Amino acid sequence: MTTRFRWRARRLAVVLTVAAVATAGALWWVFADHGDKRITAYVDRAVGVYAGSDVKVLGVPVGTVESVSPEPDRVKLVLRVDGDAPVAADSRALIVSPSVVADRYVQLSDLARGGPRIADGTVIPRSRTAEPVELDELYSSLDDLAATLGPDGANADGALSDLLDTGAGVLDGNGEAFSASVRNFGDLARTLADSDDDLFATVDSLATFTAMLAGNDGAVREATGQLANVSDLLAADREELSAALATLGDALADLQSFVTDHREALTTGITDLADITSVVVDQRASLAEALDIAPVAAENAYRTFDPDSGTLQSRANPLEFLPLVTATGGDR
Repeated sequence: MTTRFRWRARRLAVVLTVAAVATAGALWWVFADHGDKRITAYVDRAVGVYAGSDVKVLGVPVGTVESVSPEPDRVKLVLRVDGDAPVAADSRALIVSPSVVADRYVQLSDLARGGPRIADGTVIPRSRTAEPVELDELYSSLDDLAATLGPDGANADGALSDLLDTGAGVLDGNGEAFSASVRNFGDLARTLADSDDDLFATVDSLATFTAMLAGNDGAVREATGQLANVSDLLAADREELSAALATLGDALADLQSFVTDHREALTTGITDLADITSVVVDQRASLAEALDIAPVAAENAYRTFDPDSGTLQSRANPLEFLPLVTATGGDR
């Protein structure tokens, strides 16, 4: 009896121990963090979002909505996100409606892409959240638009109807031309989009040029004033200028006729001039020397003339020839 009691006691102890371990494991699983992050997001409204709704990044589930708590002027969402989800630190929270009737989910907009990741306890303010337009809001906007354009609004005096009638009259028969204009405008927009670098470079250059003009405002004004004075002068003498231009036209016509009539002679003369120029170029050293000596020679010639006797007078220095005589005698 004692042995059986002990065996039952041991069995009960084992069962209690296993139950305690299982309970502790369950509690740890429920309350432990597991590396997940809790993120708080504040939105204006959270229609169709409930506890358990998905949290996604680029359409891939990375967590769930843990709680939805309405507050006086906003709604608080607590999101539970996987710890290894690559969500950017400055990511936005967007409520996405895949269809009219489907449940909505929360989309975290940006990936970390190697940058800082969102931290546990991050709060996303309303300035970084967005919600889809509700169907009743859309209907209300359409109703407001219809009322604004209706007989009690812009069309109270038939102005809108007149505008539509005028537009219909203008476009009547010009549909093809209008369509071509729209297509050409689209091509222009694509061309500008493809050339945005060149366009912005041109704008930058224009800005630099404008800044230069602004920095030299005084000089620009002076140049503009001088140009205005020249314009006034030309305007005052327009008759004389016109006569001069007419005379110049006649002279150019005569010159053209002269060149045409004496083409061969001009060709020969230009060829001879080229030969003379070539000779001058070849003898430029001699010409330079002659130009250096000519003034001295002219001055000497002027000084040898005696105006009283009307003769050229000079005198020689025999000693200048002594070295020459000595050298000659030595050679003999």
